[in-house]
Amino acid sequence: MHQSAGSHEPPPGCPAHGRTPLYGPEFGADPEGYYAYLREFGATAPVDIAPGVPVELVTSYSAALRILQNPSTFVRDSRRWRDLNEGRIPADSPALPMMGYRPNALFSDGAAHARLRNAVTDSLATVDEHRLTRLVQRVAEYLISQFSSRSIGNADLVADYAQQLPLLVYSDLFGCPADIGDRIILGISGIFEGSDGANEVLGGALMELIALKRRHPGDDVTSRMMQHSSGLSDAEMANQLVTLLSGGTAPLQSLISVGSALMLGDDRYVQTQSSAGLLVEDAVNDVLWNYAPIANYAVHYPVHDVELDGKVLKADDPVVISFAAANTDPALAQDRALSGGRAHLAFGAGPHVCPAKDPAMVIAVTAIETLLNRLPDIELRIDLKDLSWVPAPWSRSLITLPVRFTPRAPQVRQAPQSAGSGAGAGRPSAPAASAKNTRWSKFLTWLNGGV
Repeated sequence: MHQSAGSHEPPPGCPAHGRTPLYGPEFGADPEGYYAYLREFGATAPVDIAPGVPVELVTSYSAALRILQNPSTFVRDSRRWRDLNEGRIPADSPALPMMGYRPNALFSDGAAHARLRNAVTDSLATVDEHRLTRLVQRVAEYLISQFSSRSIGNADLVADYAQQLPLLVYSDLFGCPADIGDRIILGISGIFEGSDGANEVLGGALMELIALKRRHPGDDVTSRMMQHSSGLSDAEMANQLVTLLSGGTAPLQSLISVGSALMLGDDRYVQTQSSAGLLVEDAVNDVLWNYAPIANYAVHYPVHDVELDGKVLKADDPVVISFAAANTDPALAQDRALSGGRAHLAFGAGPHVCPAKDPAMVIAVTAIETLLNRLPDIELRIDLKDLSWVPAPWSRSLITLPVRFTPRAPQVRQAPQSAGSGAGAGRPSAPAASAKNTRWSKFLTWLNGGV
């Protein structure tokens, strides 16, 4: 699926002098070609991350690591953003939802960051890996049952599987009852799709969930975060949950869909009579190295002018880490071979390294393994090289993943004792009449033996 970097000439639409636009269909079709061209500027290069939004993009692995591991010089608080403060950023810029300040761990530094982050990491650490695996298997089986019984034997693994699975898993981990879970999924999905009012729907649902857990704590991540010694307020709780949802669902969607594409269409992974192929874990690591789900993000602001590899980074001007370019830095080739595949930056590094990287690996690997086990004859409907990618600078994700398989008859399911780490535990049951024809309540109905 890699694109050729070509001759490293300025990409189409790129001015001969000035900033390279890191958005639009040309970038989406060949990001590797853009990164190859930008490396000629040195460790960093001037780009527009969105129309009228200039940033310095870090394409060097060593420079990225230096910034990520130096929080005293490079901070995350975007209230320092000079161009925004001086009115030069368009008010309707698509970069603002990604770069604008929010009172959460992602945009905090020092003691404030440690307090918020510890509440998240300590709560996530209580999630049992075996229970999480069983939960993912159940969610995966439910989603597969929804599309595998179609008589046509076709599906889009992005829309039908990879987009939905993380949302259902998190709804369980957060201990959501049916009605609140439906609105949380509606809200976070709407934010990714740009739907009007989605942010209000999500915010209202999360505040209801928080109020419920204050009254009725359960065996779930939301309750554990509330009970943490950090003493998070309701507003802080809501902001941390939004961060976990937005920062976890989209990257996991990419990890599951691209990993599935490799397992189904890359000769190194496809099992044949003469070869067993590589493992799902190998495919997931391949994605993390070569198709970093969070491609360009982790915005930092130098607290003073800093010289980095011969270039001066100005104080309070945004510096964006290109995880995609850093991971594929040609200077890293030998180190990649020696590291055993574990030194990628797809989860970040330093004090802001992803707090959910271990659960994310469990979810992605289990989701792909369950898919392959339940549909052993599943295959791509188009060649791997012909798959289309979302033309966005922030993430590397497939638009669709069309597959075919032999349809399966719907299965009757018996209700289990427990759905996993949160569903049905430590909270009042939602009345059956309130269950709506939406994703979370439909899953709960199926889980309890319904259809």
